[in-house]
Formats: sequence, C-alpha cells, structure tokens
Amino acid sequence: MEIDLSQFHQVFYEESFEGLDTMEQELLNLEEDSDRENINTIFRAAHSIKGGSATFGFKEVADFTHVMETLLDEMREGLRPVTKEVVDLLLKSVDCLRGMLFRMRDGEDVGDEHVELINYFNELLANEIEDASQQENVFEQSVQESLKDNCEDKVWKIEFKPKSYILETGNEPLRMFRELKGFGHLEVDAHLDNVPCFDELKAESCHIWWSLTLDSEIDEAAVKEVFEWVEDDCELNIDQVPRSNDKNVDKDQLEQPQMEEISEDIKQISSETSGQKADQEEKKQTPLVELKNKKEKSEVGTNTASTASIRVGIEKVDTLIDLVGELVITQSMLSELGENFDMSKLTQLVSGLSELEQNTRELQESVMRIRMLPIGFVFNRLPRMVRDLSSQLGKKVQLDIKGESTELDKTVMEQIGDPLTHLVRNALDHGIESAEERISADKPEEGTLTLNAFHQGGNIVIEVSDDGKGIDPDVIYKKAIEKGLINDSFDTPPEQVLSLIMEPGFSTAEVVSDVSGRGVGMDVVKRNINNLGGSVEIESELGKGTTFTIRLPLTLAILDGQLIKVANETYVLPLVSIIESVPLNMAEISRIAGDMKVYKLHDDYIPIIDLKSEFEIQQDLSSSSEGLLAIVEGENRKIALRIDELLGQQQVVIKSLETHYKSLQGVSGATILGDGRVSLILDVVGLAKRASEGANRRNNKVA
Repeated sequence: MEIDLSQFHQVFYEESFEGLDTMEQELLNLEEDSDRENINTIFRAAHSIKGGSATFGFKEVADFTHVMETLLDEMREGLRPVTKEVVDLLLKSVDCLRGMLFRMRDGEDVGDEHVELINYFNELLANEIEDASQQENVFEQSVQESLKDNCEDKVWKIEFKPKSYILETGNEPLRMFRELKGFGHLEVDAHLDNVPCFDELKAESCHIWWSLTLDSEIDEAAVKEVFEWVEDDCELNIDQVPRSNDKNVDKDQLEQPQMEEISEDIKQISSETSGQKADQEEKKQTPLVELKNKKEKSEVGTNTASTASIRVGIEKVDTLIDLVGELVITQSMLSELGENFDMSKLTQLVSGLSELEQNTRELQESVMRIRMLPIGFVFNRLPRMVRDLSSQLGKKVQLDIKGESTELDKTVMEQIGDPLTHLVRNALDHGIESAEERISADKPEEGTLTLNAFHQGGNIVIEVSDDGKGIDPDVIYKKAIEKGLINDSFDTPPEQVLSLIMEPGFSTAEVVSDVSGRGVGMDVVKRNINNLGGSVEIESELGKGTTFTIRLPLTLAILDGQLIKVANETYVLPLVSIIESVPLNMAEISRIAGDMKVYKLHDDYIPIIDLKSEFEIQQDLSSSSEGLLAIVEGENRKIALRIDELLGQQQVVIKSLETHYKSLQGVSGATILGDGRVSLILDVVGLAKRASEGANRRNNKVA
C-alpha cells in the first residue's frame, strides 16, 4: 500500500518554519557568545529540515541544507571560527530557505537564489582547504596527539542497527564512522544477514548493520553524540570492554595504516576541491555583500501568513477534557429531570442550570486559553531586523525584550506584527541617534530599544521605548499647520500634537530613505491597531526618548460589554472604553460654534453625541432633561454619548458585521443577546470621527 505523503506536508512546513526561527535566533546569539550548544541547536534544526525535505522529495531544499550542514559541522568541530561573515552567510541562507519553503507551500517554483548561495558556500569551503599539505600536517598532528594519549586499556564496542528507512531521512552511516575514526583506531564489521535476495532488494533501503570497535579514551557521552541525530531511527548498543592482548599493538603499528588511509582521504579531497576552485575562478566572484543586498528582501513581517494550526500544551487539553466530562454529567442530570419533571424538582432544576452555566463559562475560558500564545512569537522576529537595520544605519543598538511570555489571542498576535515592525524601524531611523551624536549629548554610544508586554485589566499592553532624541512637538505642530491638519488659531494639547504623526502622509523626515520618511508607516500602525479594537498613546521627552504604548484586547472573539438602551434599541459599549456616566439633568452642558453641545468634565469640554439622531432612531418625544451621558474614550479622545438607560454588563460573542452585511462607521460588529435579538457593538473612535465629519458638513452648509 502506497502512502500519500502530501497529507503530512503542512506539518512539515510548520515544523520547518519553527526550525528556521530557531536557527535565526541562535545565529544572533552566536555573535554575542560562540557557545558550542548554540551551534548544535542550529545544526539540529538544519538537519531536521534536511531530513524532512529528503523524505518528501524536496531535493532543492535537501541539497541546499546539506551544504549548510557541512559548514555548521566544521564550526561544531572547532575547525572554523565563528565570524561575522559566516553568520551573515548563514542568516542569508535562513532567509533563502524560508522563501523556498513559502513558495513550495504555495505551489510555486522554488527559484534560483539558492544556487548562487551554494556556489558561495563551495567557494568558502574550498578556500579553507586551499593548502592541502598544510591541512594534512594539521590533521596528522591532531590524530597523532590523540593516539599518543590513548594509553588506557579500554575499548568501545558498538552495535549499530539502523532502521531500513534511515537513508531516506538524509542520514549517512559512513559519515558517522568517519567521525568515530577521528577519535582513535576504528574497526568496522558489516553484517549482511538481513540483506534480502536480489528480487526483493530496495535501493533506497538500508539492509546492513554494523559492529564497531573503537580504541579511544573518549567518554561514552562523546560516542553517543555521534549518533544523536539517529537515536530514534536505530538500535544502538554501546559497551566498554577491556582491550584483549592481541589488540595491544604498539603505537607505530596502530598509527601507520590509519595515517595512510587519512593521507589518501586528504589527497582525494584536495583534488576535488582544487578542481572546484578552478571552475569557480572562471566565474565572476559574488561577494557576500551583494548577496545580502539582492532581492528578494526577506523583511521581518514578509511571508508571515497565518498558520492553520496551534501547538497546545497537554495541560490545556487535559483541562478541556475534564470540563467536557463535567458538562456531559450536567447534561445527563438535566435530561433526566426533563423526562420526569414536576414542581417538587424545581430546586434541582435551578441547581442544575446554575451548574451548567458555571461549566459553560469555564469551558469557554479554557477554549479561549487554547488560542492564547506567548507574544514572544512576535518579539523574536525583531532581533534580526534590529541587527541588520542598525548595521545599515551605522548605529549601535541594544534590543531589550521583556514580558515575552505574556499571552494573547493568536488572531491578535498575527495582526500586531506589522505595527510593531513599523514602530521599531522608526525608532531606529528617527529616534536613536548615531554613536557620535549620543557621545556629544553625554549618552552611551550604544542606544537601547525596549519591547515590553504585560496584562492590564482586560487588555494587553505593549510598549516600544527608545532612549533617543525624542519627538519635538514644535516641529510636528509647524508641519501639521503646513499640511492643513490643524488650525493655528486653536490651542492644541501636546498629546494630540504628537498623535498627528500617525495621520496619513505625515512625515517630518527631510530625506526619504528606504527605511522610512514617506509618512505611511505610522498610518499603518494606527489603522491596524484600530482594526483590532485597540489604541496607541505616545509619550516623548526631548533628549530622553519616546515610548509608544499599544493597548489591545486579549481576544477578538469575546468582549466584556456594557448594554445600553437608546429608545427601543439595545447597543453594546466596550466596557474598557467607559470612563463614567452622569445624569443628563446634572450635567454642565454648553454650546460652541456650529451649535455643537459639549459637556464640561473638570477642565475639558467633551462633545456630546446623541445616538438617537446619529442613528436616526424614531421614538416618542421625551423630556430633554431625561437620560444619561456615558463618557467614553478612544485614541486619547473623549466623547459623551447621550443614552436613555444603562442595562447589565455581560460578555458578548463578537460577530463580524462586514462579513455578513457591510462595514459601518461607528459600529465594530454585532452580537446576539440572550433573548435572541441582534445588538450592534459601538466603536467609540468611529463614532467620534462620524460626529466630527457630520459637524464639518453642517458648518460648511451654514457658511
């Protein structure tokens, strides 16, 4: 029976993308600390991608990853130093692999960018063994030193029985044997008893198993490390036994045949690499800097399409199963009551319904927790961008990440990536100064960019802070007047002046670069966060730095709402946007130009929006002094909504109005109430804009 491997492709892609993220993160850590464990982690991730690619027949990916493995193997063995050039090449390779996998997943051709990188890898590897005789001397010396130290009477006996499919995973037993041979004298016996007759022989399967004898003083952990990549794909027995007398040959007898084999291997490698180098000299050399600048650009945020699955901790699944069990028990109890119900069982019915409500609420919360993921998944994409962009701008920047374990809904997290990318780019380009400017301002030459996330009430708060030069409100104010965004005759509060940088097309940059300056990035930030039902606040101090504070709902599926009554209609206000409510007859109301009513709250004058007239609701005339004013806030703007009555508070399930009907300004969605009626969920920011545009139209008609 043939197995359709395509059903496993999605899992392979998801695991490969996770592996690439791991490789990228560890490569960035490698620049700061060349720890061997970092290299092992990178090697394992590359090896897993290579094995999966070989299994599914993705030859281009497997071949490219194999070349990367060769370089990583040299770094792991200490034969190649960790340099910025090597890290740059491997980071570029990660970008290339990510692009190849995205195109393959979408059914497109993988492209040819990897071919150029393979050529560069081969050139780098060929240059490393350019002087074959020097390499041979170094190799011989290291082996001789190893053999001289081999004075203890211990031998490792190894039985290695690989599974038949091991070759299909990209693992090569002979490569492991070569690595063992580097530790000391190795004898290999192949067992052919499992080899089938010729008619049943499969070329892609491994039918041989081996017995190995390693004469070396290395410990068992070092032996196991050679086989760590295949430990799940083989039967492995490692035993330490005393050396028999006939094996106690003198050092010269032990060294000579081994050194002859090694010399032959080196001569063969030297011949092959010198031939490769001759071929490459005929081609135009491609410097690494050109490879880095060549399109396609693998920007952070590019190709970050939403994934179709979520990795869930087993404890969350266990909790869900327990709650479903409780729900089944409650349902059975209520079902039995329903079949034999009489008034004497009313108390049991009320108790059962209360238990059902509690179980349903707990089940809802558990299901929502399944969708919650650490924001570190987004934050971890940014160190690479900070590294590359700060290098491009010639600035020294330290990225400090806090609160990466803070959880939020998967849908929210997928849509916050672009706004965070724009904020970080602007902080690097406009906020943090160059090293020379910082030194002249008595600051450390290295700037600090901080990402922080934490829960506050029913929201998640994300802060993007820098210790740069800050934002000058006077410059913003003058630029806004030039563009006609504000009137010079009005006194605009500083926080509103700073918020103008998020208006479409607004930019204070004198020079437009490929990093920023066209006035579109901050507009994207504002629009995307508004679409998520969130808000952005800006705090800045000249010479000290700037902080952008993003407030987002934990989930887009459920909302804590306040039910309000307007005439005969019921609406839902997001609970987090409500500041207070006051009786209309006690409110201090004034009128300003354009016949707009405003409510005085402390020292502020807040425009009043009458929802009856705004939504054209028909009802009998009532006293103008009846009702309430609900003071709400969104995007640092307060408005007062005139309503008739405050009803109860409850969690509501949000349904997209745009999907089922069309988008309406001032309405963010709809929900179904307990009595079956549909209620609209109000959007405070949209209502404020709608009222402002209506007032402008009325003023223009009067003029």
